[in-house]
Order: sequence, then C-alpha cells, then structure tokens
Amino acid sequence: ATPDILSLSIAEVIKRALDHNLGVLLAEDASNRGGGARTVALSALLPHVSGNISGARRKTNLEAFGFPLREDFPRIVGPFSVFDARVFLSQTVLDMSALNEFRASEHSATATRHAYRSARDLVVLVAANAYLQAIAANARADTARAQLETATTLHQQAINLRAGGLVAGIDVVRAEVRLSTERQRVTVATNEFEKSKLQLARVIGLPAGQRFTLSQEIPFVPVPEMTLDQALERAYRDRPDYLAALERVQAAEASRKAIVGEALPSLRLSADYGAIGLHWSDALPTFNVLGEVRVPIFEGGRVQGRLAQADAELRTKRAEADDTRSEIYYDVQSAFLDLKATEEVLQTATRGRELADMQLTQSRDRFAAGVASNIEVVQSQEAVALASEQYIAAIYGFNLAKAMLARSLGTAEEAVAKYLGGPLTK
Repeated sequence: ATPDILSLSIAEVIKRALDHNLGVLLAEDASNRGGGARTVALSALLPHVSGNISGARRKTNLEAFGFPLREDFPRIVGPFSVFDARVFLSQTVLDMSALNEFRASEHSATATRHAYRSARDLVVLVAANAYLQAIAANARADTARAQLETATTLHQQAINLRAGGLVAGIDVVRAEVRLSTERQRVTVATNEFEKSKLQLARVIGLPAGQRFTLSQEIPFVPVPEMTLDQALERAYRDRPDYLAALERVQAAEASRKAIVGEALPSLRLSADYGAIGLHWSDALPTFNVLGEVRVPIFEGGRVQGRLAQADAELRTKRAEADDTRSEIYYDVQSAFLDLKATEEVLQTATRGRELADMQLTQSRDRFAAGVASNIEVVQSQEAVALASEQYIAAIYGFNLAKAMLARSLGTAEEAVAKYLGGPLTK
C-alpha cells in the first residue's frame, strides 16, 4: 500500500484485475502447463542424443561368464583399465501411439489457451460489475446526503413557521422524524459504499489498506447493432469456452487413437559411436547401429481396458461441448432480453425521477405558503428517495446488461479495449 490515494477509472480497475486477479493467474499457469505437456509429448518423436565418457579399472572372473578354461589357464584376468567415450542417438521412426499423443497434447494446449481467454473475459465482467456496484453505492450515498440536506432545510423551515404560528407543532415533530430517518439512510448508504469498495479492492488485487477513489466516469458503451442470429453466429465462432470444449473433444479423439496405436507395430532406430581402449591415448573408434521393430502380441487386456476408458472420456467431452453450445444459445438470448428490458426500465426511471423532483418542489412551495401541512412534503421526499433508487438501479442494470452481452458473445475484453481506453491484453 502507498500513502497516495489512487483514483481509479473502470478501465484501470479492469486492467488491475487482469494483472492481479487469482482466477487469471491460475488460468495462465494452466496454459503454461499445457504448453509444457505438449513439449514433453513432442520429445517422444524427436531424436534423443546423449554422450558418455567412462574410465574403469577391472579384474574379471572369466569362468563366471561361461568361458571354458583349462586348469592351467588363469580364471582371473586383470586388473586392467578400460576407457570408453561414446555418443548415443535414438530416433522413433514410426510410432502411431506417440504421434497421436502429441496431437492430443496440441489440442489440450490449445484448449488451455482458450480457457485462459475465457478466464480473462470472466474477470473483465466481474471487475466491471464490482466497479458498477461501487458507483451505484456511491450514487446512493450522494443521494442520501442530498436528501439529508433537504430534510435539514425543511426541519428548520418547520421550526420557523411554527414560531410564526403558521403551522402546528406536529409538523415540527414530523420534520424531526424525517430528518432522523435521512440520517440513518446516509449512514447505511455510506457503509454500503465502503463495503463495495472493499469488495472491489479484493477483486482487483489491491494491497491491503490501499486507499482509493472512483473516477465516477462511466463511458457510454454503445449496444452492438446485430440480430440475434448474428450474435449467435459470432458467439459460436468466438466464445473461448466453447472453442476450448471443441479442442478437448479433439484431444480425446487423438488420445483414443493413441491407445489404438499401442496395439500396432512400432519402429525405432538407435546408434552409438565412440572410441574404446585400455587408455584414452590408444582408444580405437567403434560404432553400433540397431533397428528395432516392436510388435505387441498379448498384454493381458490392458489396451482394451484403456480403450474403454478413452471411449467414455470422449463421450463426456462431446456432451460437455454440446452443453456449452446450448449454454451459449441461452446466454445470448437472455442478454438480448435483459438489454431490451433494462433500457425500457431506465427510460421509465428517468421520467419518474424528474416527476418526483417536480412534486417535491411543489409540495415545499405549498408548505411554505401555509396552504398545506408537511405531510405532503414528507411523502414527496419519500417519492424522491424511491425514484432515485430506481434510477440508480436502472443505470446499473443497463450497464451490466451490456457487459453481459459482451461476455455472452465472447468479446468482453475486446469491448473493454475498444470502449474503455486502450488494449488490455498481455
């Protein structure tokens, strides 16, 4: 934490979340592990080269190695020295199992990269939602403070009118109760705002105790101009979670082929070249080349058992991909419905807030003129509070609906980069 008070815009909040949120960091590590697994699988298809230098001092029992010896021939020879320097090479020429394992690892690595993108999109949505909630909570606190100021003014006005004999004492008591109610609202709204800031700080990974403020500027994000069919086509093409599911299906198919390949012959070539002798100075060059064909004959049903497991895994991955495709359809449909509904709610809430403000002004004028009690004023204050809450909730809902639509299309991070101030992709 720094002593400075940070001023965070929504774009800065999302960038910090993408840099520090645990969900993104874990997804990035999973993507790196997928790349490592691909490299390991590829190594089975590439040449393996190693070198070895050895020196030994030996004393050998020839009889123990099966040499027929006469009684006058020594059974023990040595001690003598052996020096050997050699380079070894091995290469898989044909191994369908290893080839398909590599293909499966490639699809799995691609799936983890898509999952990483999906995690980033989700964190963009979560961070944007947390920021919008904090902005809404701050707006409620500001509205509550404004209503408290109005209640304070009306309370003083009631006292003055009571002193002039224009209103009854109950109007003063009513204004006091209203003033107390507004103080409680300010306390509750301020508390909720501070809690929403704590939640936001947690989401974006701010150091504990870091003080910050919100820039209060929510840029206007236009609604994408597209039909439902166009949105679905785009989502099926771009949604990273769906692309990851398809890659997992292909990885499962390749893994199944790899198991089938275990029952097929494989060809491997190995060779070594070096020098061997009693000492390094008199060592002579030698080499060895070996071609090996491995033909599985009977393995006790191991391949059949693994094949049954692979079939079950493949069915699972296909079912998950189908389920994700269905989920995309409902996500896009819901996003379109929410967007339309929240836009209408926002229009209604805007008009309702304007009407409540006009009614409060009229009731205050009537009370000041002594032609009405402050019951009408209190009712108008309550109407203003309700209209303000509805307006704040409508703005939050409309902005969140746009964010949810971007998420359902698989373009949440792209939308942030386009509308909130610059690229965020690492």
